Amino acid sequence: MRGATSVEGGGEPELQVAVAELLAQILAHNNARSVDIAAVIFTVPDDLGGINPAAAARAVGFQSVPLLVVREHGGDDRVARCLRVLVLLNTTRTQDQIVHAYLGGAELLRPDLVAPGSPRP
Repeated sequence: MRGATSVEGGGEPELQVAVAELLAQILAHNNARSVDIAAVIFTVPDDLGGINPAAAARAVGFQSVPLLVVREHGGDDRVARCLRVLVLLNTTRTQDQIVHAYLGGAELLRPDLVAPGSPRP
């Protein structure tokens, strides 16, 4: 499952809220739990350098999930402070049944994948 959100502010509290909301939306829309996740990969752009979304994920119940954080390749600057995630889920759902989560300013990236009922910026 794919997802992204814009992180408001520059500190750990804002990151914690953004990561918790993004992961919660992904799990809720796909009727999944953290134990169903094989791995999570976060990408962090230069304007969010120095933050650790993996630590934020562990703080909200993802202690046993393999987590990886990599630098975003750059080139897509449409959304400032955009944290992206790829969640590898153990599921029987088909790809067209998976619901992705694009929250806040990141809705601009994939308006076709914004889940119904997602919080708006």
